[in-house]
Amino acid sequence: SMRGIFSILFGAGVILFLGNGREGRGWLHAKRTTWLLLFGLFNGYILLWTGDILVTYALAGFALYFFRNLQGRTLLRLAVGLTVLITLYNTGSHFGLKYLRANAETAVAMQAAGEPVPQDVANLADQWIAFESEFAPTAEAIDQEISARGESYHSAFVWTAHHNTVILTDSLWSFLLPDALVMMILGMALFKLGVLQGQLARESYAKMAVVGFSLGFAINGFEIWFAHQSQFDMIDAFLKLAPTYHLGRMAVALGWIGLLLWLIKGGWQSARLAAVGRMALTNYLMQSLICMLVFTGAGLGWVDQMSLWQVYVIVLPIWLLQLWLSPWWLARFYYGPVEWLWRAMTYGAMPTLRRSD
Repeated sequence: SMRGIFSILFGAGVILFLGNGREGRGWLHAKRTTWLLLFGLFNGYILLWTGDILVTYALAGFALYFFRNLQGRTLLRLAVGLTVLITLYNTGSHFGLKYLRANAETAVAMQAAGEPVPQDVANLADQWIAFESEFAPTAEAIDQEISARGESYHSAFVWTAHHNTVILTDSLWSFLLPDALVMMILGMALFKLGVLQGQLARESYAKMAVVGFSLGFAINGFEIWFAHQSQFDMIDAFLKLAPTYHLGRMAVALGWIGLLLWLIKGGWQSARLAAVGRMALTNYLMQSLICMLVFTGAGLGWVDQMSLWQVYVIVLPIWLLQLWLSPWWLARFYYGPVEWLWRAMTYGAMPTLRRSD
């Protein structure tokens, strides 16, 4: 849901940048988005982050240009329609994977009985094996990954480059891009309808929060229960391909947006959080840099050295650092360092960075 909120805000940001029918912004949008793509490649390949989202956002950003002049209600209907299509895709993938696994089990049983395996069954079994090796790797594959990522920068780079290239040629197009695009279009719709600017009554945001959280948490609870009932079966516990996945994340994201806007319209303000948001790209890449130095062979090499709860010992100081550093920096400079570079590359001129007052 947090990634969903980020995607919603990105879509709104595209409308803010392009404006409603303003001329001459298309080329700037293309340059701006191209530089975002390059930042993403730098994040994934140089800073060794396997979960980069900037490349996905950049590619989606190119597509968003063509939706810029649609009315808010049209964009909302488009977002709903795409959500239905993606939900149907997830449903088909969920049951399709079960079909592949059944054929793989049939192939194993036939081989054990000394029977010839039909070619169509063998082909389906191979597809299951390829999926299983990616999402349920063997102990040997896990050990190789830990060794490569923790040994040195070079070994971590080689492993990460291969991993990220597989993502860029596969799951980026089948999952990550549709996942982001539908939420971005929703963000464009919410911005054009005035929802994100706080133009609705405070009671409307309260209803938005209650309905969003109630529906979203109910769906998420069902997904967890279903995974538990299946004893965390590989397919049934693969929540990103659950038929209800997008419905749940969208509802929770809207719940959070409703709650935050309800609080803001009630007078709540957080200058520190606002500063972190204004330096979002800098802070995002800073987190990649810190984690590269902590968890890979470029630094301490602590990959697989901490339990889940211990990771929060790293997370909390990073949050506190950025909550302190962001307002400190923006009190002295107009932009975060990466935001300044992004702006300079987009406009082809160096904007003023340091404040004079």
